[in-house]
Amino acid sequence: MGTADNAFGGAYGAREFGSSDWTNARWRRGGSRWTAFEIIAMVLGFIVFWPIGLAVLGYKFWQSRNGGPDLQTLATNKWRDAREMMSGNSSWSCGAMKRANRFYSASGNAAFDEWRTAELARLDEERRKLDEAQREFAEYVDAIRRAKDREEFDRFMAERRSSPGSGAQSS
Repeated sequence: MGTADNAFGGAYGAREFGSSDWTNARWRRGGSRWTAFEIIAMVLGFIVFWPIGLAVLGYKFWQSRNGGPDLQTLATNKWRDAREMMSGNSSWSCGAMKRANRFYSASGNAAFDEWRTAELARLDEERRKLDEAQREFAEYVDAIRRAKDREEFDRFMAERRSSPGSGAQSS
């Protein structure tokens, strides 16, 4: 074997891989194995609209380098967050507002950050007042509807009792 063969690990730089070399290869590590969901999402993405399939492929490459959740976990978390934000009982409450603003970092200016926090708290209080007024109005409209229904029912019963040929009097 020549000097070049020794330097490059065999004939023309070729190298033999054993079973442990294959399973421990750098490109196979990192926990980025493809799940059935990811494969189906990629294939369907390419079928429906090719940039979707490309996005799934790109996410998997990004995941293999940087770590992070698999595609199904990411989609499940995003779906849960969206449903939580859109649900009627937690509409922009203080917790929802904080979750929506969690991606905004501090500006570095303490006065601005204090003002921003105070404004968000004020807006949250205004939202709470609006939600309370909406609830009160819904109760008011419901009470009016019940009163109107009661009035119509009482009128119907009075007309029924006063009619000469009603079935209730023929016993």
